Amino acid sequence: QVQLVESGGGLVQPGGPLRPSCVASGSIFRVYVMGWYRQAPGKQRELVATITNGGSTNYADSVKGRFTISKDNAKNTVFLQVNSLKPEDTAVYYCNAKNPFTTQAYWGQGTQVTVSS
Repeated sequence: QVQLVESGGGLVQPGGPLRPSCVASGSIFRVYVMGWYRQAPGKQRELVATITNGGSTNYADSVKGRFTISKDNAKNTVFLQVNSLKPEDTAVYYCNAKNPFTTQAYWGQGTQVTVSS
């Protein structure tokens, strides 16, 4: 049974940092593409960033230069370092694990990030 458990969301002032993390159970971590998505109220879920098993990263244009995705293979954990947060970054952030060879994917339960003064 694969489980993805996010943590590290919260309320932060504009311009502040946050570092959500996602721990993956099971044996997927070293094979699957890990990623972060987000969904703001009334909007569709959108890609934030992904990282492959080889460490290649990809970012949405809206977060380039502010967000950094990384992972610790020894701890089966993927991180999202978010800096210079803006109110429009407010959303539920979801961890995702996708098999690079099939359509199989898993989702975490999400962690709320709220940017407000």
